[in-house]
This record gives sequence, structure tokens and C-alpha cells, in this order.
Amino acid sequence: MRTLFLAVFLLGATRALAQPAATCDGLPSHDDLRGVLQTITGEGSDANTGMGNPSWAAVVNRDGIVCAVVFSGPDRSAEWPGSRVIAAEKASTANALSAPNFALSTANLYFASQPGQSLFGLTASAPPNPDAAYGGSPEKFGQADDPMIGKPIGGIVVFGGGLALYDSGGKIVGGLGVSGDTSCADHVVAWKVRHALNLDAVPVGVAKNVTDNMILDIRDGTSVSGFGHPSCKGGKASDDVINSLAEKVPVGPGK
Repeated sequence: MRTLFLAVFLLGATRALAQPAATCDGLPSHDDLRGVLQTITGEGSDANTGMGNPSWAAVVNRDGIVCAVVFSGPDRSAEWPGSRVIAAEKASTANALSAPNFALSTANLYFASQPGQSLFGLTASAPPNPDAAYGGSPEKFGQADDPMIGKPIGGIVVFGGGLALYDSGGKIVGGLGVSGDTSCADHVVAWKVRHALNLDAVPVGVAKNVTDNMILDIRDGTSVSGFGHPSCKGGKASDDVINSLAEKVPVGPGK
């Protein structure tokens, strides 16, 4: 009887401790993500600001596992090669530092991570996984079987282009990263891509309209909000587009 009780107890404990498997359910496929990215980047700098470059995009699930890596140009050499890993790290950062009821974009982390601020040293706190970032064959970069797929990428990026993903019910399901242009243009493109994928039911954020939009309030080295990001130079200026982004492309369950 004692043996039977112990067996039943251990079985129950195992079930209680069991966690759901890490999957990419509810996140865009490679083809869906690439199609949306190509459509948005195809709008050019007039719509997205910056230089109008082709871009990389990556999606991670809630566990930080890479689910998709894509590029918008005709081949992987049309984009900045370094942006492949940066996009994935942006996705991982936004997911890792956003909560079920509170979203932080990578842009929101800029000022607080500067010297003398409360999160200084954040960028060194979670180094990227080199096996995921640089393993495998370059011919597969940006393909459905990109070597990063199925691996945690890690890394912390504190400039624009990374957003947490929330499904239509407001549940956080992962992160999206875009890289390939100015960090402000990357933020704009990521915002539009997330919206097109219907993964922007953001519950609460630190920016205007309680969103996770970029906050351009750094003046004389200080951010009034504490979550500021500098304006970007290069190509078409971004400030006006970013400041009206939440109104023109609204987020949240009631959008």
C-alpha cells in the first residue's frame, strides 16, 4: 500500500510540474512573415521613413525560441548581413522584457540602459547564443530552415525595432524584431508588420495612449518619461511618423 501511495504521489507531482512544450503555435509561418515584411518595406521611405532599405525580420515564441527568420529583398545579400542576428535579438529582447499585462518595445529600453541610469549594463546581461546566431550554412539564412530556427537566440538590444506580440485575446505569445534601416524606421516597419499579423493587442505600455510606441523625448541628454529614444538621422526623418503612429495604426484589444 505504501509503495502504491508513493507511486501515485510521484505521478501527481510530475503532472503538476509538467510545462507545455515550446511551440510556434499562433505565430506567423516563414511565408506569412516574409510576405507581410515585403509588403510593408515595399512602401519605401516615404511611408516608413529612414532610407527605405530592405530588411530582416525574426519572430520568437514566449520561451525565446526562434520560430521564423526572413528577409524582404531578392536574396540575403540585399540586406545588411548583420541585421539577421540583430532582428532576432530584438525579437528576443521585446519578448523577454515584456509581461502578460505590460509591453516594452526595445526602443523603450534605450534611455534607462545608458550610463548613470537604472538599467545601465542591461546590454551585457544576456549574451546572444553563438551557436544559434552563427551556426549552420549561410545558404539557409532567411529560409524556412534557417539555422536559428528552434534555438534560443538571447541577446539584448536597446534601440528601435523590437516589439512584443500579443494575440487577439491579449495574451503575450512572443516577440518580433526588424532590422535593416535606421532604428526608427525599423520600429515603424515592425509596428506595421505586427499590426498586419493581428498580433498587436497590447494591454498597457509606457508611451502615449498606453502603447509601446517609441518615445522621442530626449532633450539635453535627459528623457522626461525615462523611456526615451533619440531621433534618428539618415534618410527621411521619422519623428512625425512615429509621433502619430499609435493613432494611424492603433494597437490594443479595442483597436
